[in-house]
Amino acid sequence: MSSSQEQKSAVGGGNGRNGRAAYDLDAVLDISVAAFNEHGYDATSMGQLAARLGTSKSAVYYHVNGKEDLLRLALERALGPLEAVLDLPGALEGSAEDRLRFVLKQAVHVLVDYLPYVTLLLRLRGNTEVERGALERRRSFDTQVAVLVDQARAEGSLRQDVDSRTIERLLFGMINSIVEWYRPGGSLTRDQLASDVIAVAFDGLHARGEP
Repeated sequence: MSSSQEQKSAVGGGNGRNGRAAYDLDAVLDISVAAFNEHGYDATSMGQLAARLGTSKSAVYYHVNGKEDLLRLALERALGPLEAVLDLPGALEGSAEDRLRFVLKQAVHVLVDYLPYVTLLLRLRGNTEVERGALERRRSFDTQVAVLVDQARAEGSLRQDVDSRTIERLLFGMINSIVEWYRPGGSLTRDQLASDVIAVAFDGLHARGEP
């Protein structure tokens, strides 16, 4: 970590007053993302973020370059792990269907592990350069998944009568909807959730043995 990064690793003020420890960058991002998701990125001001942090705007600006910088850092928390899935052995080895199953399962894991950050990513409108860049990275990921779908169809493991891009969109439509209802800490673990998504996506809802 560079000295400039280390300098930006904590925000004073707020919880740094009265002898309490200052926020680190992870905590600042968590609080900022919660505000972005609650009010919308465009509607959230640096003043509101400073109030949530219990500090002044100048203290926040000392540690980050501004609201867009917070957005960039937050989106990296979602996109970085998602993109990294495609470089894992399970995404590179085996049949196309096995690789597709692996990528989708890992995508669910990323969504659960970084739920507020992925929620923010999915709600982007593309109003800023940072947002447009993030959306382009997400489209690139989706395109690579569509290639896996094409390869699985070529192998004969997926049906041929549905367009591969449509399949990819329907798969991620199901996965992305998880942010609207899933609550960590309940009886449904991320592993069970991922397994359920794969079961429904590839095997449907018919009980085994039914036509």
